[in-house]
Order: sequence, then structure tokens, then C-alpha cells
Amino acid sequence: MSDRQRDIGVDAGPVQNGRVDARVVERDVDPGEEGVVGVEETGRGAPALRKPQGLNEDGTFRAGRLAGLGMGAAIWALSWPVMIESFLNSLVGLTDTVLAAGLGVDEADAIAGASYIMWFIGLVIMAVGVGATALISRAVGAGRMAAANTVLGQAVLVGLVAGALTATGVLLLAGPVASVLRMTEGAADAFTTYMSVIAFGVPGASMLFVLIACARGAGDSRRPLYAMAARNVVNIVVSFLLSGVDVTRTVVQGETVLNEVVLANPLSIDMGILGIALGTVAGDVVGAAILMTMAWRGTWGITLLRRRLKPHWITVKRLLRLSWPNFLETSGMWLGNFILIVMVGVISAQALASGDSAGLLGAHMIAIRIEAMSFLPGFAMGTAAATLAGQYLGARRPDMAKRSVLTCALIASAIMLSFGVAFVTIPEVLVGFLTQQPEHLEATPVLLFICGWVQVPFALGIVFRTAMRGAGDVKVVMGMTWVSTYLIRLPLAFLLSGADIVLGGAGDGAGAWLVIPNPMPDDFFIQGLWGMWIGMCIDLVLRGLIFTARFVQGGWVKVKV
Repeated sequence: MSDRQRDIGVDAGPVQNGRVDARVVERDVDPGEEGVVGVEETGRGAPALRKPQGLNEDGTFRAGRLAGLGMGAAIWALSWPVMIESFLNSLVGLTDTVLAAGLGVDEADAIAGASYIMWFIGLVIMAVGVGATALISRAVGAGRMAAANTVLGQAVLVGLVAGALTATGVLLLAGPVASVLRMTEGAADAFTTYMSVIAFGVPGASMLFVLIACARGAGDSRRPLYAMAARNVVNIVVSFLLSGVDVTRTVVQGETVLNEVVLANPLSIDMGILGIALGTVAGDVVGAAILMTMAWRGTWGITLLRRRLKPHWITVKRLLRLSWPNFLETSGMWLGNFILIVMVGVISAQALASGDSAGLLGAHMIAIRIEAMSFLPGFAMGTAAATLAGQYLGARRPDMAKRSVLTCALIASAIMLSFGVAFVTIPEVLVGFLTQQPEHLEATPVLLFICGWVQVPFALGIVFRTAMRGAGDVKVVMGMTWVSTYLIRLPLAFLLSGADIVLGGAGDGAGAWLVIPNPMPDDFFIQGLWGMWIGMCIDLVLRGLIFTARFVQGGWVKVKV
């Protein structure tokens, strides 16, 4: 099959008497051109324009990897690979956290701070991915495979540029960020080492997640799973072997804390935090290489062609038009959460200065890692909802788009509710699998208990927000996220933590160049890290209600992309 035939998505077959022996061939149209889908080649006369036909009469899909599937089968086909893939993706951060906790409290705090920088890196990459998913899903839903191929090529170009710029920023800002987070000297050294290595792997991570987003837009969530599995195997094995850490399990028996070695490290390399970072980068590079091979081969039903790697400015503008608001939305949310971890650093530094337990940064991140296991199903259902919403809207069936999103939201709520029950009933058991540090065993279970009560509204917020972004409703979602973050989440977390916001100086605030005093009384019954988590969870409840209201209102189905 020629590049041209691969681009249009059909096998044109043999030519007989100067006529193409094929019923449908897509014209190589501008991806920004609205309303034109393709032509019918009958072998006689001029080709006639045809209308978009994304669905069969029975409601099943006609094009892409979802061809022949109805709504229920499509939700299953899209969600289970994403759920496993999301688990594997979170396993990268979880592996780093567990190994760092095995090294010591300073290393655990370093990885906790690094996790927020890694999150920001992911936001930059996924902003490109959101635009690619929306455009590819619409194109595939309308049967416009040439347009989908163009978006794939341009997403790769934009992703590489974004990855290179982000890597440069990480290298330049690693030191200042460690200072802002008020880390100890040991934690700051470990943080700088880790982030300096991670920066060199950002272009590989960029390709990894941009290509995954493109595959999902085409309706293929299963094959990227293979790449994520390979990435995780490489990450876990390399990080474990190079770090020199034994895998242990902590068991609390009355007043006694026992550490049991589950898997002893067979090597004596002992590179510590450097080895953990090298394993993470190695996994990203391997995963990106596998996905790039799939894209060249057209495994997802869309193909990465050389001629589609030349800048196509109309498509680039469409990508940026969708990606930029999403980046503003998520970066605004990230900044709010970064301010929260600055507050955690202040709480931890003040506790250390007063002789109380240290390691609260690590305890905070371990709680987040465990909680992440609960919202992986929500993320999987949200991703499925985003793809289906885009494809149903591309097929001009807003009613089915709404029904698919609601179905995904109900499934996510049921699954996340079961996780919430576990967080409330057995938090100590869950924490014991991740750390053996006494500071973490004391602080983290309380945080899990708090967040266990809000899993259902959390699920609704995740699915509705992700689906509306996938449908192209990025500006409204951005505004709602910013309102929730800066008018609800931050004020509540700040007030209920009882902590001042302190930048610079010592743990007690001496010599600081900026101090925002907390107006709550010192003897208020809610305070500290668990008070901050209560404020964050109240925000999750209200955020779920806000995004549910937008879903019911229905304006997201009318957005033009």
C-alpha cells in the first residue's frame, strides 16, 4: 500500500481502464476545512461530496478502531486498557516514592517535591495531547482519515518542541524550587540530582504521552498499553537495581514496628536517588520508541507519515487553540497545588524546628500516591468518555455523546466508592506497604481516612471535566477549574491548616522575605496537615457539583473545534 493509500485510510485497489476500483476514497482536504469529508469514486464523471457518516444505522461506529462497536462495548474497549495503563503510569511515581522512602526521610521529601515538578511536566505534554485527542477523534468519527494523519504528525512536532522547552526550564529551576519548598540540605541535594537527570528524559516522555493521546483519539486504548507495560518493567527493574534499596513491608504490632524484607536487592551498586532517576528516564525512552514504531506502522488506524511531519500551520493553530486553554487550566490548578505543597513544607519545617516529627512532605506524597489508586478508574472512565464524546459529536449525535459520558461517570463513581471504603477502614494497612519510616506511619493514615469520604463527587468531577475537555469545551473548563482552585481550594486549605505562608528564612519565619499570616486562632480544633486535607476535600465535593452542573446544562456539546 502506498503512502497516499495509507493516508486516506482505504486500499484503493487495482486500476482498471483508468478507473479506481474503490467505492470510497477520501480527498486530501485541509484538516481545518469544515463540512468536507470525502468523495465517492464511481469511475464515471466528477466526484460527489458525501456527508459525514461516522455511525451505522444501528448506532455502531463505522471508522477507526471502534468500528462495529456499540456504546457499551466501546466504553469497555476504551476504559480497561486506560485503567491498566494509568495504573502502570502511576506505578512509575509509586516505585520512585517507595524506593526513596527506603533510602531515608530526606530522599522521600525530595521525591515528594519532585513529584509536583513531574506533574507540571506532564501538564505541558498532556496539553498537546488533549488537543490531539479532540481533533483526531472528531476526524475519525467523521471518517476523515487524512485529516487525522495530519494531526498526528503535527502533534509529534509540537510535542517535541514543548518537551525541549520544558526540559530547559527544569534544569534552570531545580535549585530555586528546592529552596522555595524549604527542604533540608540533604533533601535539597537529592531533589536537584533527581530533577537534573529527569530533565534529559523529558523529550522521551513528551513523545510517550502525546502518542498515547493520539492513539486514544483514534479509538485504540489497548495497544499503547503494551508500551506502558514495557516502560514500567524497565523503570522498576533499573531503578530497583541501581538504587541499592531492598523492598520491605512494615507491620505494626502494638507498640512494635517490624520491617520485613520482601525482596533483597541482588546488586551492590547503591547509586541511591541517582539510580532511581536513571530508571525513570530509561523507561520513558523505551516506551516512546515502541509507540513511535506503532505510529509509523499505522497500528492505530492512523499513520505517522513523513510528509505529515512538515509544519502545517493551520493544523498547528488548531492544536494550539485547544491546547493553550487546557494548559492554562491545568497549570492554574498545578500552581494552586504547588502553593499547597509550599504550605506543607512550612508545616514540616516548623514542626522540625519545634522538635516534632519531620518528614511531612513525604507523608503527604505517600497519601497522594495511595489515593491515586482510587482515581485511576475515574481517569480511565474520563478518558473513555472524552474519546466517545468527541467521536459521537463528530458523527453529529450529541444525544449519544451525553449518554456515554453519564454512563462512564456512574461506573467511575461505583468503583471509587469501594476505594473510599478501604481508605476509611484500613488506612494503616495500606500505608505499611509503601514505607517503613515512623513519621509516615503516624501521619499518612489520617490523610487517607479524610479523603475516603469524598470519592464519589471526586469521580463525577474527574469524568465530566475530562469528557468536556475531550469534546473541546476547554475554555469553560479552564474557568471552572480556576474558580474552584483559587476561590475554594486554596483559601480553605490555607485557613484550616493554621500555617502561615512563609518564603525564605528559617522555619519559624525569621528572616523571611514574605510572610502571609494565617488568621485562624492557634487553638482552633482543625489545623496542621490534616486540616489542610479537609479543606482540599471540601473543594473536591464542590468541584464535583460544579462540573455536574455544566454537564447537565449541555453547552459543551455545541462547542466548535
